[in-house]
Amino acid sequence: MTQDKPLSGMLLMTGFCILAPLGDAFAKILGETVPLGQLLLVRFALQAALLIPVVWLMRGSLRMPMRLLHLTVLRTILHILGIAAMFASLRFLPLADAIAIAFVMPFLMLLLGRFVLGEEVGPYRLMACIVGFAGTLLVIQPNYAAVGAPALLPLGVAVAFALFMMVTRSIAKATDPISLQAVSGLIATAILGSAWLAFSSADVPGLGFVSLEGREIWLLGAIGVLGTVAHLLMTWSLRLAPAATLAPMQYLELPFATLIGFVIFSDLPDTLASLGIVLTICSGLYVIHREQVTARRQAAAVVGASPANAGSKA
Repeated sequence: MTQDKPLSGMLLMTGFCILAPLGDAFAKILGETVPLGQLLLVRFALQAALLIPVVWLMRGSLRMPMRLLHLTVLRTILHILGIAAMFASLRFLPLADAIAIAFVMPFLMLLLGRFVLGEEVGPYRLMACIVGFAGTLLVIQPNYAAVGAPALLPLGVAVAFALFMMVTRSIAKATDPISLQAVSGLIATAILGSAWLAFSSADVPGLGFVSLEGREIWLLGAIGVLGTVAHLLMTWSLRLAPAATLAPMQYLELPFATLIGFVIFSDLPDTLASLGIVLTICSGLYVIHREQVTARRQAAAVVGASPANAGSKA
């Protein structure tokens, strides 16, 4: 599949923005009693268990070319790291605050492109990055004062998922989304299961297992289902629409997270954090707008400089 369908991609990304923070909210509830390693292992094992039968029923395949398999392993490792950092941060931070801090991601990627890859970034976008970082700091500051270093964990989420999105976009059109998620679930289960077997006896924090009660079992199952469906929606959206089109949609996750956090935990961002969230959203949307304007100008310049166009002008 190669043809983009932007509207379908945007609707699927909206679904992701609703389901992802809902799954995070359940992880926040379980984080008080269930070790992080157990949460991650069950979440990815359920992903594999749910999707492998679907692949077989659809007469699909779990086999991948070696290049795609290597990229899928990298994508899975980034996925594990991103979810682990988010689940860990939710033990300490309100849901909306943790997600808002993680939205420093587009600013990090823009600055990496400017100072590491040497890409051209105009002064307006650099200024928007500064404002966006300031907004993120406004969200971090009261949380850091309250809980210390764990308030910085969502920054790790931002780095992991920025790279995760880049890898996903590079392989999304070359593989079926369900097969991709099924293989990712298998790889993640193997990695996390191996880590537990290797280190559980060493009493490593977060790698223990506890017996679960009825409510915890249901919540853990919901995390697996919601996480699987949410990331299927995201993968499908990236398959149907360009990343530049979908990037603004991701900011819908913040109001949904605020609503879910209020309904379940009675949490609302304080005045400083609310200001920071607004600054982060506005700056992020402005950066995306400037990138789209720049891309259109570059495309127009290429068309104008093409030999066929030059010949017609002559």
